[in-house]
Amino acid sequence: MRLQLFQDILDLNQAFDRVVQGLQRMEKLKLFHSEELRYAHAEVESARVEANREFFENLHSIVERDARWVDRYRREYDRRLKDPFDLYLEVKEREEVRRKKGLPPRVVLLPGWDKDDEQQAAAQRARKGKRAAKKHRKTAKKRVPHSAKTASHLPTGVSPMS
Repeated sequence: MRLQLFQDILDLNQAFDRVVQGLQRMEKLKLFHSEELRYAHAEVESARVEANREFFENLHSIVERDARWVDRYRREYDRRLKDPFDLYLEVKEREEVRRKKGLPPRVVLLPGWDKDDEQQAAAQRARKGKRAAKKHRKTAKKRVPHSAKTASHLPTGVSPMS
């Protein structure tokens, strides 16, 4: 929310108050016709009401826009914090309620499933992958340059360039 908007409407209302106080002081001095001053006072109050009405009508749209932004921000924040296992627990709970009501299941849950199973399986796969990569590096033959191959097949004392 924009604090400056509230400060501006407060300043405007304080200015209207100063004008009204000035009109009231002028009325006490008896220099002006009281009827004219009361009419001016009514005009000032009318202008104040219209300004406040306009502000609060526009404020509604600003608040709604800010509320939508906050809602999106909060949903995204909650989504990031939510544990995926919580979804499993929610589904399991709902399916239990359906079963108690005698309704057929909508989802088939694996019996004895635990989130740690998946974490352990992922860790095992990672270890196997590292072992396989390590084994592959050990068994890989080092390549011999082509010129070295041809030189090894030549009779002794003959150079490959001759």
